Amino acid sequence: MPERAGARLRDTAAAPTRAYVLHPALKSSTARRLPEHGLAEAVALAAALPELEVVGSEVVRLARVQPATLIGSGKVEELKARFKADHIELVLVDGTVSPVQQRNLEKEWGVKLLDRTSLILEIFADRARTREGVLQVELAALSYQRTRLVRAWTHLERQRGGFGFVGGPGETQLESDRRAIDDQVIRLKRQLDKVVKTRELHRASRRKVPFPLVALVGYTNAGKSTLFNRMTGAEVLAKDMLFATLDPTMRGIVLPSVNGGAGRKIIASDTVGFISDLPTQLVAAFRATLEEVLEADLILHVRDISHPETAEQAQDVAEILSSLGVKESTPQIEVWNKLDLVPPSARAALEAQSRPGIHAVSALTGEGVDALLAAVSQAFDEAKIDETLRLPFSDGRKRAWLHAEGVVQSETEAEDGWQITVSWTKRQQGSYAQLRV
Repeated sequence: MPERAGARLRDTAAAPTRAYVLHPALKSSTARRLPEHGLAEAVALAAALPELEVVGSEVVRLARVQPATLIGSGKVEELKARFKADHIELVLVDGTVSPVQQRNLEKEWGVKLLDRTSLILEIFADRARTREGVLQVELAALSYQRTRLVRAWTHLERQRGGFGFVGGPGETQLESDRRAIDDQVIRLKRQLDKVVKTRELHRASRRKVPFPLVALVGYTNAGKSTLFNRMTGAEVLAKDMLFATLDPTMRGIVLPSVNGGAGRKIIASDTVGFISDLPTQLVAAFRATLEEVLEADLILHVRDISHPETAEQAQDVAEILSSLGVKESTPQIEVWNKLDLVPPSARAALEAQSRPGIHAVSALTGEGVDALLAAVSQAFDEAKIDETLRLPFSDGRKRAWLHAEGVVQSETEAEDGWQITVSWTKRQQGSYAQLRV
C-alpha cells in the first residue's frame, strides 16, 4: 500500500503544467502581423518551457482594452468555464498585462497568469548557462518585477515601522519591497560589471589578433545555431525551438581561398535570437552579450525563408540591430535559410527576388553553404591600400581607431604628431574619413 501511494506521488510530481495561450488582438489594430501568426509564435514560446503542456489556444479579439480585466466580462466568464472544465493551471497572455489586470484575472479564473514578458523571462532563466547569462536574466527579472509592485497586491498597502515615536507611521510594505529589489539590483550590477570587464579584456586581446569577427544574427528559430554548427563543426544546441541558444558561442573557421593558397581565418559568433516585442529589460540586460554584434566586421543576417512572416521578422531584426547601435557601415550578408522547407514551386519565386548580397542555403542539408562561405571569404578579400597618415597629437581618437581596426603597419613620433603607415580597405578608409576629432 505505501509503495502504491509513493508511486502516485511521483506521477503527480512528473505531471506537466496544463496551460492555455491567449493572443489579444484589437480589432482596430494596424499591426503588420496577422493575429493567427502571433498566436502560433506564442504557442511555440510556451512549448519552449519544460514540463508545460499547452492544452489549447485562441485569438481574443477586442473592441477595446478593459482597464480592470483586459478583456470583456462576457469573455472572462466564458474562459473561466473552459479553464475549469479543462483543469487549466496556467494562462499565458501574449501581450502586456498590467498588475491590476493580472491580479483580477488570476482571482477570477483561479489560475496563475503570465504575460509575454514574464514568459520570455522564464525561458531565458531556464536556458542561461554561463555566469554572465544567469546574472543578466536575474537582473532583467528584478527590473521587471519592480514595475509590478505598483498597486499589484493589496498587502503592499500595509504600513510597517517602529512605535511611531519618531517621524510618521513608517514605510509601506511596497516601499520596503522596492528598496529590497533596488539593493539586489545594485549587487547584481556589481557582479555583472566584473564579468563584463573580463569579456572586454577578451575583446581587447582579440582585436590584437588579425582575425575578422563574423556575427550570426536573426529571428529566434531561424536556424542560426544549425548554420553555425555547419560552418564551424561545433556542437551548439540546435533544436526546432524558440530561444534554443541563449549564451553566445565563438569558434574559429578557415574560409575557402578565393585566389588559391591558404584560406583566411575568421572568428564566427553565434548570438541569442531576436523576437518581436523583445522586453526592454532583456535588451538592456543582454547588451553586454550583444556587443559582440557591435564589434563584428561582418554580420550574417539569418532568415527563415520558409516562414510565412519572414519579411516581418527581418524588419524586427533590423529594428533591434538599429536600437543596439550597429553601424550602417558594417557590411551584411542576408542568408535565406531553411531552403529544404521551401516547396519546389516556390523556389522560382525566391530566385526572382534574389539580389546581390543574398544567399539561399539549407543549414540542415548543407545546400548553398559552400557558396556562402566563399562569399564571406570574398568580403574579406578586398584590395588593400597602403597609405601614410600624419596626425597631430590632438587627434588621439583617430589614432586609437586605427589601432583598434588593426590597420597600422608602422608608427613614428615626431615633434608635431604621429606618422602612421596603414594598410586598409576602401571601406575602412571611408569609415575613417567619417570620424570626428
